Amino acid sequence: MIYAAWALLLGMLTLFFEGRLARQYNPNIALQASNSSDAPSQVTLKRNRFGHYVTSGTINGQIVTFLVDTGATRISIPGNVARKLGLKRGIPHRVMTANGSITVYSTFLERVALGPLEMRNLQGHVNPHMGGQEVLLGMNFLKNLEMIQRANRLTLKEL
Repeated sequence: MIYAAWALLLGMLTLFFEGRLARQYNPNIALQASNSSDAPSQVTLKRNRFGHYVTSGTINGQIVTFLVDTGATRISIPGNVARKLGLKRGIPHRVMTANGSITVYSTFLERVALGPLEMRNLQGHVNPHMGGQEVLLGMNFLKNLEMIQRANRLTLKEL
């Protein structure tokens, strides 16, 4: 009986701390969005404990985790995430990354959305060398938005 109680306690603690760590990594699961008819749509993101802006969004209607990356020219999708989304690899391209030159594959994104902010018909890259689940939200999405950073918040607003 004592072993069962300890196992139950450890299980509950594990679930509690996993959820807490997930919220620390992505504090923007529930976006703070503004979408009124008389003002441009906007989203406010909180910086995570590592100093990054991570948030949930969608590509072609499927939920993904975005990492806002102003250094990325295009939206860059890890190969394993691209497979889950059913994205096709197109023409290979050589690109420069922080880790050097790599080959990525062009892909077409019908819809990319971050809360009420939605863009259509964007080019992206499938990056087979990128691990993890985070999609880099690059400048081909961000260039159409006004970006205001204050303290630990980043506001993205339609132009």
